[in-house]
Amino acid sequence: MLSSDVNAAFDPLNDNLYDRQNSSFLGSGLVFNKYTGSRGKSGASDANPEFIAKIRAVLDDAEVKYQFAELAKVDVGGGGTIAHYAAAFGMQVIDAGVAVLSMHAPWEITSAYDIEEAYKGYKAFLTIK
Repeated sequence: MLSSDVNAAFDPLNDNLYDRQNSSFLGSGLVFNKYTGSRGKSGASDANPEFIAKIRAVLDDAEVKYQFAELAKVDVGGGGTIAHYAAAFGMQVIDAGVAVLSMHAPWEITSAYDIEEAYKGYKAFLTIK
């Protein structure tokens, strides 16, 4: 399962809230998020490596650009996700969506390219057998 959810894009004006090496960036494709930035890995689905490898192979074959990220620095920020509910029933699941700058602010920004890559990625995911 792909749990379609957005991810906080790296904000250079508030870079102290992000770990640059584990952040999503506008224009860098579909974002996969194994766990949020809040309370360590609390409430995480923590997809297994075999599941992630299968998804990556399908996306690579479909020439979909993607990135892996956390929501923010661990214990600095982050919200909930429904992915852990599906994981609790034994389902293989990972959050997948687009990076959003200024999430939940009056004006949010995302990349049209990322939206296109997300569409292509979701479509490619449906081909997994």
